[in-house]
Amino acid sequence: MKRFAALLICLILTSCYAPERDCKAFKTGTFEFESFLNGELVTSRFIRNDSIEIDMFQGKSDTASVRWVNDCEYILTNLNPKNMAEEKPLQIRIITTEKNSYTFEYSLVGSPEKQRGTVTRVKK
Repeated sequence: MKRFAALLICLILTSCYAPERDCKAFKTGTFEFESFLNGELVTSRFIRNDSIEIDMFQGKSDTASVRWVNDCEYILTNLNPKNMAEEKPLQIRIITTEKNSYTFEYSLVGSPEKQRGTVTRVKK
């Protein structure tokens, strides 16, 4: 019975916790994203204003339109796709924010498979 009561208290306390999200603070600026590509840690940098995002990766740049669905969710559509895979828009949802970074979840629009990442602000 004590275990049940402790579990119930724990569930009540954690169900009331909502991660902080100040998504508006990350709508514009210069950001970096680190990921593993072929077993190697690589960094891409991107500049975003309210409607355009320019991504710089390994000496090349790509431009995408940004359409904000709400303060914490947006759709990226590549403006110059080089193949069919790049034609599919990405849906990005900011899950939590910190002072200079945010954690996000992303997927191709309509896909149930989601991945997560963290972006760090380089400058506003």
